[in-house]
Amino acid sequence: MSKQIITLTVNGHPHEIAIETHHTLLDVLRNELGMTGTKRGCTAGSCGVCTVNGDAGEAICSCLSLAIEWDGRSVTTIEGVQEGSELHPIQAAFLEYGAVQCGFCTPGLIMTTKSLLDFNTSPSEEEINETLAGAICRCTGHIKVKKAVRKAAEMLREREAG
Repeated sequence: MSKQIITLTVNGHPHEIAIETHHTLLDVLRNELGMTGTKRGCTAGSCGVCTVNGDAGEAICSCLSLAIEWDGRSVTTIEGVQEGSELHPIQAAFLEYGAVQCGFCTPGLIMTTKSLLDFNTSPSEEEINETLAGAICRCTGHIKVKKAVRKAAEMLREREAG
């Protein structure tokens, strides 16, 4: 098969990559760019472990998105969330509330949460539940995760207030 060159910005860094047109965004992130924080789970968009954030901040199942569709666009992965040497408030809240357990689903949950809180730092319980519905955590369930989301929202509101 012939490869096609795409330009993809990941975590603010542009990359020119030769890809197979059938490769998913997940394939390119993990195998071509070494962004292994994004996990491969169900490959059907049901578990949320492959979630990254698109250029508009939306949560994307990278296993369902062809990399070729991202030519000229940008994504943020879990590797791009930390703010310098400080954890992002979402990451800090997940640690504080023990919403990390085995860690397999954690990157996807954090990226899903980031997408929600980037648009709404005061989500209702219904909005949190709806957002997390597509993300599966078998270790903690969602109780600790929901507590972490609420805490992260509080931390972000405090940061916004100055």
